Amino acid sequence: MTDEPRQKRNLIPLKKALERGGFGRTKAYKLIKKGKIVAYKMEGQTMVDADSIDAYHMTLPRIEPSK
Repeated sequence: MTDEPRQKRNLIPLKKALERGGFGRTKAYKLIKKGKIVAYKMEGQTMVDADSIDAYHMTLPRIEPSK
């Protein structure tokens, strides 16, 4: 056992992750495969780290207003 502190994961079911992310199931699995959002399997259910969805949203480019 290590003395390293453990960070609690903010896991939500895939269905809630789709709502939070504003994307569909196919897009979610593409983002997981690319490492853009983080997911885990828990007893056969896909759980997504909600913080990784927020981090992904922060990487999206801003649309600049036209002049």
